[in-house]
Amino acid sequence: MKQYFKSIAFLLLVVPMFLFADEAATVANPAEETAKAIQTLTVGLDTLWVLVAGMLVFFMNAGFALVESGFAQSKNTVNILAKNFIVFAAATFSYWAIGWGLMFGDGSPYLASEGLFFLGGADNSPAIGDAYQGVYSSMNWTGIPLFAKFFFQLVFAATAATIVSGAVAERIKFHSFLIFSFILVAFLYPFTGHWVWGGGWISALGFHDFAGSTVVHSVGGWAALAGAIVLGARKGKYLPDGRIKPILGHNMTSAALGTLILWLGWFGFNPGSTMGVGDGSVMAHVIVTTNISAALGALASTVTAWVILKKPDLGMILNGTLAGLVGITAPCAIVSPTSAAIIGAVSGTLVVLSVLFFDKIKIDDPVGATSVHLVCGIWGTLAVAIFGYEGAPAGVEVPSILTQLIGILAIGGFTFVVSFILWYVLKLAGGIRVGEEEELSGLDLGEHGAEAYPDFNIRARG
Repeated sequence: MKQYFKSIAFLLLVVPMFLFADEAATVANPAEETAKAIQTLTVGLDTLWVLVAGMLVFFMNAGFALVESGFAQSKNTVNILAKNFIVFAAATFSYWAIGWGLMFGDGSPYLASEGLFFLGGADNSPAIGDAYQGVYSSMNWTGIPLFAKFFFQLVFAATAATIVSGAVAERIKFHSFLIFSFILVAFLYPFTGHWVWGGGWISALGFHDFAGSTVVHSVGGWAALAGAIVLGARKGKYLPDGRIKPILGHNMTSAALGTLILWLGWFGFNPGSTMGVGDGSVMAHVIVTTNISAALGALASTVTAWVILKKPDLGMILNGTLAGLVGITAPCAIVSPTSAAIIGAVSGTLVVLSVLFFDKIKIDDPVGATSVHLVCGIWGTLAVAIFGYEGAPAGVEVPSILTQLIGILAIGGFTFVVSFILWYVLKLAGGIRVGEEEELSGLDLGEHGAEAYPDFNIRARG
């Protein structure tokens, strides 16, 4: 009997050890489990931040739609809203199908050659650095899943296409704009983007563009400028005697609300480009410099317009705010708040002078897109080298003005020339401009068979 109880005791002690060996081993190394939990939480927080920032940038589509339609005539409102709506859908498909791979796929310093289509390349994100195994190695510095990387970069790509919409407003055929937008996001934007953010040759020079003053905004601005030139001015804008006839926007409430939405969206655009939370210090720094530059852009454009035009023109104030935001987009992470104020003030002054200059040389841009995004995008990229030394974090190498200038000229030259050719080919193929009668009566009816304000038009005619 005694031996029997010994056997039972042995079984009760030994069997559970085998049954729960794995659990015991797990509990035996709590430090490893804590490290894994921290890593998982870090990836989750970084991913959440990037997705929320991307959603803020997506919401900028509403801002662009309100600004552009507000600055335009009421008879073209439906057309402008349709353009701003469909451009994101077109950008989503073209960037998913082609653009992402061309921009971030591995390959040569000039052209990607791996992982080109439909996010189909090998990838083990969120692994980073040497642990990363895949074909999108230029993005291996951020520890978030591939789809989060893609979504954030997609909303940037769509922004470049949306910029073009404003410069060609009130006279372009809807289908021509749609075709150009698809090609811009699928090929032109990612091609030059690879040179900078895809680990290409311009990046190797030390070129710095944190969130896209050149990569996004100037690219959109160069494409917009080419389109405005090929299209020509709106009917009645420039009179035979050399005078400029203002074509006033129909809804400045819409334009002001849209600008505020864009200002809000930039708090995702610039801080989101950290693509991670870290200790929060970089995000906080970027959001402060971004806001200060926007505020000084608004103030400087107000003063400049007041001096030159003798009135504090609201359109100039709104564009001055956007100019300050574009100007700070490249240097936001490496300049001090004081430098950000100077960058914003110069941007706000430049945009007023630029709008007047483009009118003087008879390039018709209804919303000032080229002045805001192209001119101030160039300024912001140069400001990296001018002001970066004061606010650059330890270990960050600030590029020279020559390096920044090489990047600006290479990207600008390629984008403008190819865009001009593409616009011209579209013009020869089937025309890019609506007929004179349709332009005078409004694109809403001619292009879409609908009006934004049918009751208003009936009362006005009566």
